[in-house]
Amino acid sequence: MADTYRDWMARQGIPIVEAVAVDLNTVETAPWPRLGAGARAAFIRLRGRGDFVGLQVIELPPASATDWARHLYDDVFYVLSGHGSTVIDAGAGRTHSFEWGPRALFAPPLNTPYRLFNVSGTEPLRLVSANDLPFLLNVFRSEDFLFDNPFPFPQRMGRQGYFAGDGDFLPIKPGKHMWETNFVPDLASLTLPEWEARGAGSRNIKIILADSSMHSHTSEMPVGSYKKGHSHGPGAHVFAVTGSGYTLMWYEGDAEFERHEWQHGFVFAPPEGMLHQHFNTGPEPARYLAISMGSHRYPVLGHKLKLKQAPDASIQEGGAQINYEDQDPRIHEIWLRELAATGVASRMGKYFDEERIRRGER
Repeated sequence: MADTYRDWMARQGIPIVEAVAVDLNTVETAPWPRLGAGARAAFIRLRGRGDFVGLQVIELPPASATDWARHLYDDVFYVLSGHGSTVIDAGAGRTHSFEWGPRALFAPPLNTPYRLFNVSGTEPLRLVSANDLPFLLNVFRSEDFLFDNPFPFPQRMGRQGYFAGDGDFLPIKPGKHMWETNFVPDLASLTLPEWEARGAGSRNIKIILADSSMHSHTSEMPVGSYKKGHSHGPGAHVFAVTGSGYTLMWYEGDAEFERHEWQHGFVFAPPEGMLHQHFNTGPEPARYLAISMGSHRYPVLGHKLKLKQAPDASIQEGGAQINYEDQDPRIHEIWLRELAATGVASRMGKYFDEERIRRGER
């Protein structure tokens, strides 16, 4: 029962954090010479991680940089704190560079050499890498093949503007619209199309980064609203980006809900088939980022293909979504109590008779 990725992690000498959910801002790191002098890191292994995606928290001290790196696995970086830059070696003497700060999202093209820099002389930098190294290392069982392979993928580079925060909007239909780029400077300000079928006033866009098979999407819940409950396969890592609120998770038939609070840098991964639902209780819109294996362009996995064909189909229709009229009555009762505590007005009256619920009637 060999697990090459598990054994490789153990040899790196940095912390391995196993948990249900993690605040990435507070994870303890340790020096990781593989990245370069001064760089620190930790591995994150969440309960619902599945077989394909791993997380690495990376910390760079002020005015430092990683060594050059290249690898035959796809990487998606999300910036937790600090300000830095990335340099991409595009070959033939050409380079691309771009600067970023908190809430930026970017991906180096597959097997393209790159370096990360902390451009601050006083503040540390922290970011998280979501990647498919666990799967590929278990398949090939060779560090040399994955980390020292010169084979280029120039078709993954994309156009020049993709490294400057530009992108191409690919209109398809609500819930399937895509934004193609290599770099999103700030997820909080990215324009999101409406997707009402996933929840009251919900907004969402799928992000294609460096033509990768790694999936990213960001969604937003307006003030006074929440998403519809749903389930899916394992491996979707959900990061809170802006706003405040909570997530409930449960299996069908559970007497109680599992609850996780929102804040920037918080991450969890719902296990396979576990229902979950996101709630905004704060005075501003709440956004989150989800990263997993299998994008809308390249689903890769069978369960991903099924989900992406009808992402807002209800359970009654053979899908995985719980429409408002079918959800557990306790869910809206809990949410109204939370809003009473925060002083935020509900905007869910279109879907629920809230006065009757407040009187304790079902």
